[in-house]
Amino acid sequence: MSKYTDYNFQPFLQEAIDKLGFQEPTPIQKEMIPLVLKGKSAIGQAHTGTGKTHSFLIPIVEKIDASKQEVQAIITSPTRELATQIYNELNKLVEGTEIQTKLFIGGTDKARAIEKLKTQPQIVVGTPGRLRDLTVEQALLVHTSNILVVDEADLAFDLGFINEIDQFASRMPEKLEMYVFSATIPEKLQPFLKKYMDAPVHIKIGDKRPVAEGIDFTVVPVRSKSRKKRLLEVMAGINPYLAIIFANTKQNANEVASFLQENGIKVGVVHGDIAPRERTRVMKQIHDLEFQYIVATDLAARGIDIPGVSHVINYEIPDDLEFFIHRVGRTARAGLTGLAITLYEPSDEDALNRIEKMGITFEHKDVINGEWSELKERHARKNRPKMENEIDAKAKALVRKPKKVKPGYKRNMKWEMEKVKKKERRIKNRKK
Repeated sequence: MSKYTDYNFQPFLQEAIDKLGFQEPTPIQKEMIPLVLKGKSAIGQAHTGTGKTHSFLIPIVEKIDASKQEVQAIITSPTRELATQIYNELNKLVEGTEIQTKLFIGGTDKARAIEKLKTQPQIVVGTPGRLRDLTVEQALLVHTSNILVVDEADLAFDLGFINEIDQFASRMPEKLEMYVFSATIPEKLQPFLKKYMDAPVHIKIGDKRPVAEGIDFTVVPVRSKSRKKRLLEVMAGINPYLAIIFANTKQNANEVASFLQENGIKVGVVHGDIAPRERTRVMKQIHDLEFQYIVATDLAARGIDIPGVSHVINYEIPDDLEFFIHRVGRTARAGLTGLAITLYEPSDEDALNRIEKMGITFEHKDVINGEWSELKERHARKNRPKMENEIDAKAKALVRKPKKVKPGYKRNMKWEMEKVKKKERRIKNRKK
């Protein structure tokens, strides 16, 4: 299908899709929507920003029978923010209809949630722990629902939630339509998938994690200064619309936030140990643009949609380099540009080299008194001029001007030459 109108959705749903401004389905939507409509279980392997949320929400809404007052679809997501985002998008699709939806997340009043379930909604969205609790209490009647969506399954696994999902999924019908979405499919997730999914279709969109276009990548050496002071210097050299500063642990995030506050900078903090009410308040303040800076752990890197992020600062490089991609993907969204700045020490060289192999090119810079300056390339060696001359000569020999030139051919030649140079540098450095 090349357009949403080709699916012949119910008029109210097509109207809601039009209102959202959607015209053509994204690659993951083209693959998943027909499968969900047919009730064929599937694994959707796609990264944040590919349109996966609507790839399951739209066909699920299409399939709901509003005349039946029973649970027909359960959607679970590992964090409160992600579940809330899905719920908000869902309500845009069912607005003005008789389809009832409910959101159940941790950190909210359980007794009130049980009260809400005196009438069973057709679609339930929630976090694994709360859905499990409501099912065990027999307040949420999951046995009528033959659709289960597990969003961000690898993150749910990392956070230890798969067992909780298992506890309510096991009470659902034997012929269960299950849709699992995940950026990666860890080996340890396989037993869970095999338990509930019989020969699922595996949809993989983009084997290699795409790095958002429009991002400039800069690395800044920490050198002899403390990392926190270096961060302050970097912040003095930018004027972001909104910047996220990523730390690797909750403790480091708190320490960085306290340090910045002591230096007169108002910051928001987002990580898993913040009390639910406080997290809700901070997220509202972020959306109301009360902060220019947010300090966060990788919880905010996965799926949480914080609009208007112009800068990402990696206070530390993540241990799992996949998260580097998730982090920088918070900026340069919706056609905008962004800057990703990474602080590094000599011990980070190996990690930076591996990130470069993902197709990222770093500019090596310094910032003093708010002024940016170019530094020599990190890989610089004493014999660099001689080596560079050899590499230049090889690149020129391998990349020839095309016989028929098209607009932009010079840019393409330059890009091809840079690719050759990069490869040659790696070969020469390995020999050393």
